[in-house]
Amino acid sequence: MIQNFQAKLKEYAHLLVEVGLNVQPGQTPCIESCIDYAPLTRLCVSACYDRGARNVVVNYTDDAVTREGFLRADEAVFSEYPSYQKARFDWFLEQKSPRLSFTGSDPELFKGVDPARIQARRKASGPPTRPYFDALTANKFQWCVAANPTLAWAEKAFPDKKGQDAVDALWEAVFSVCRVTGDGKAVERWRQVVDTIARRAEILNGYQFQSLRYTNSLGTDLTVLLPDNHMWLGGSEKSAAGVEFMANIPTEEIFTAPRWDGVNGRVCAALPLALDGNLVKDFYLDFRDGRIVDVHAGEGEEVLRRAIDTDEGAHYLGEAALVPCDSPIRNTGILFYETLFDENASCHLAFGQAYASCVKGGEDMDQEAQKAAGLNDSITHVDFMVGTPDLSIVGTTHGGEEIPVFVNGNFAF
Repeated sequence: MIQNFQAKLKEYAHLLVEVGLNVQPGQTPCIESCIDYAPLTRLCVSACYDRGARNVVVNYTDDAVTREGFLRADEAVFSEYPSYQKARFDWFLEQKSPRLSFTGSDPELFKGVDPARIQARRKASGPPTRPYFDALTANKFQWCVAANPTLAWAEKAFPDKKGQDAVDALWEAVFSVCRVTGDGKAVERWRQVVDTIARRAEILNGYQFQSLRYTNSLGTDLTVLLPDNHMWLGGSEKSAAGVEFMANIPTEEIFTAPRWDGVNGRVCAALPLALDGNLVKDFYLDFRDGRIVDVHAGEGEEVLRRAIDTDEGAHYLGEAALVPCDSPIRNTGILFYETLFDENASCHLAFGQAYASCVKGGEDMDQEAQKAAGLNDSITHVDFMVGTPDLSIVGTTHGGEEIPVFVNGNFAF
């Protein structure tokens, strides 16, 4: 049994609402949750009202029901998107409701499900919800993604433990990397983390690199061109209304957007990827002029290929993120099988949608202008981990000077 569990859970909830969402008086936050996460969700609802929320809307799902649907529902269902679902997203967009969403599902929830059904659902839901998620990635309102351990996830992350012992071990790990101790000071600790990340981002922005070259012993040799006026971001961000928030808790990353047409070479994954309820292992991607031209995986290759085939934009990169190997999550030695955590233990890339804020003034551009500025356009965004203890990243300035950014898996500055 975890010591002071309720005190830690309450502290965690307040961290997500106060620092993650930074709910403002009069706002109506929406919480996307699962019935398994109800205790934490209820604490977050209370914390929102403590911050002066006008109302709090919770949307619960059930992983078991979702899996059963993917296995047994009529084939046509996955190519449909109900109008009431679209109306819900349209309403939240109109309200500019802060969005808190939780992860914690079984990393292999959809193992055995026909990947074509998952792909069809992604394609059907993408266009109707596009305005909402475009606004989210442009930070038109606050949003935050956080985690809630479950039994299935815990037993995957801790294969030597079973039942409650595994769940307790995962909660302890989550609390640790989220800097939650039960003393009520997690919010203060995260203010310091944000300051450290911001200082490094400022250094990177000062260089305005033309390109980055990634190499390591796995076989990665990738050159990534960066857009003019690109921005390195990390730690906290600001909404269109000027409200500071944190999109991920925990986070250790500093990220920007590659030029969508400027990526060449091969990148090899450093960690397994939990994708669409399946695990993809031992994979690499080859790029030519920005586009993924070859894919190979030791396990889960079809799932990966279908994700890349979601739309044309999914064949291009939308994010490049830097995370030192010497970071709290990596130092736990735990493979979480959850992207929210594993991406913050490793440098990572993402194929699909770019964040508009990664180019100066990008939030105010339309899609055509964003594309011209170098930002990728897609209805999906999939992070995968590429950082290793021997990763080298060298930045080249527009004047041709080569600057070490990463040496042996860590920042060179």
